[in-house]
Amino acid sequence: MNWPIWLCFFAIFIGVLALDLGVLHREARTMHVRQALGWTVVWVIVALSFSALVYGVYEHHWFGWRGVSGDAPNGSEAAIQFVTGYLLEWSLSVDNIFVIAIIFTFMKIPAQFQYRVLFWGIVGAIVLRGAMIAMGAALIHAFDWMFYVFGAILLYSAWRMLGSEEDQFDPSKSVLVRLARRVYPVHDQLDGERFFTIVNGARAATPLFVTLLLVDFADVVFAVDSIPAIFAVTQEPFIVFTSNAFAILGLRSLYFAIAGLMMMFKYIKLSLIFILGFVGIKMMLHHHFEIPHAISLGVIVGFLAIGILASLWSTRRERRAQQH
Repeated sequence: MNWPIWLCFFAIFIGVLALDLGVLHREARTMHVRQALGWTVVWVIVALSFSALVYGVYEHHWFGWRGVSGDAPNGSEAAIQFVTGYLLEWSLSVDNIFVIAIIFTFMKIPAQFQYRVLFWGIVGAIVLRGAMIAMGAALIHAFDWMFYVFGAILLYSAWRMLGSEEDQFDPSKSVLVRLARRVYPVHDQLDGERFFTIVNGARAATPLFVTLLLVDFADVVFAVDSIPAIFAVTQEPFIVFTSNAFAILGLRSLYFAIAGLMMMFKYIKLSLIFILGFVGIKMMLHHHFEIPHAISLGVIVGFLAIGILASLWSTRRERRAQQH
């Protein structure tokens, strides 16, 4: 009987979302870098605190909880899997942030309205990712060889990321934008923070709504990489879904933090490439050699730390060179 735990999670998650938009960010305003960094820390603490609930659920079987597989992890293993999956999804979302920045620039969305788009984008992303996770879990449990397929997808994604540039993405060529204009009238002007407006007595979508569609579409595209990655960490649907949900929850503040400090983290992309490659290899070795979850967590944290430190060192070196 697992549904009470799922209800508890959704109650916590919906409560946090309601508090965020309804109380803390009711007014549309620009989020500055320092404020965004502070909220990023808050969401990380919230996610890590949830790992204590994951521990209790799998260790003490609260409300009669049982894992989906016969070899379900114990409390410590489940907590490590959650934290590993969260950091993995959180780090892979960094590349998504650069594409979101391009979408906002192309659609000419003012900074004070971007938070609202990201908030509702999260709601859509949770629904879409939930469907993709359910599909991925069904495939893995039905066909063992899907581990090799997902591993190959991750290795290909790492190779593609190595040779790609974020500015290659052109929202004007998106089929989604053209389809939206054909299906529903779209007005060219913003109407504050509204997604829909009235033009000459008829209802029409604003550019803010089209931006929301593009953001959700971008998340689905990136989920093709990130969801196979989380299945390399665990096949427990509850851990997979909740780690994804909390990673997406912190995406808004992380966006404003990294968008303001984008030039300082130029080596993060290389870290993501190594992380994808490592997880892809781990998945393909699943049936032959099991890499402990604690080691996976250490590798992911290590690659992220190296990318951040290398970026900060390079930025400081460039500033010193300019001063001289």
